[in-house]
Amino acid sequence: MSGKPKLTYFNGRGRMESVRWMLAAAGTEFEEAFLETKEQYQKLIKDGALLFDQVPLVEMDGMKLVQTKAILSYIAGKYNLYGKNLKERAQIDMYVEGKSDLMGMVLTYPFSPPEEKEKKLALINERATTRYFPVYEKALKQHGKDFLVGNCLSWADVHLLEAILMIEELKPNVLSQFPQLQGFKARISNIPNIKKFLQPGSQRKPPPDDAYIATVLEVLKSD
Repeated sequence: MSGKPKLTYFNGRGRMESVRWMLAAAGTEFEEAFLETKEQYQKLIKDGALLFDQVPLVEMDGMKLVQTKAILSYIAGKYNLYGKNLKERAQIDMYVEGKSDLMGMVLTYPFSPPEEKEKKLALINERATTRYFPVYEKALKQHGKDFLVGNCLSWADVHLLEAILMIEELKPNVLSQFPQLQGFKARISNIPNIKKFLQPGSQRKPPPDDAYIATVLEVLKSD
């Protein structure tokens, strides 16, 4: 296909939100198709659009891309968000994978039973402040640059800002002991393409609500 990338997913964050962030950071406009019924999802499978019968699905450059990491890697490479050499790419991959571990907890949190949410929120906060954020804090301090790797925006920076903002929605003071990350958040948030994405009316999705959760569960439920 030609033209704008087309993103097929639910009308909410989930695993597609990082893709929206990356395309926005690259200044690339995209279209979206939202799954609202099980029939729509089953048709994608029947038509062979989903290699592993899973969304997200991104159609761009004549390809039907699935698997979130593969999609993000392609976008990062295409739009020069993946470092200048293999060494920088390896560093970016490490930072991205660490953030992905943390964000996996955040993505599943809204689907947790009510009686487990307090415990899961405490675990997210504990992991963020003792395992993950200290790594990025130290990296920024030692690197002495505005970005995590090299001296230009990369996939790692975009991914980290997304994580920070999503965790702050759950724990507003989570950066209180991380001055380097506070400065990083302010800098990256003011990059023009990202600043635009953070404004009301953009394609950035709000925190998941009950309607979104119900739609996802209904569409994906087994017969």
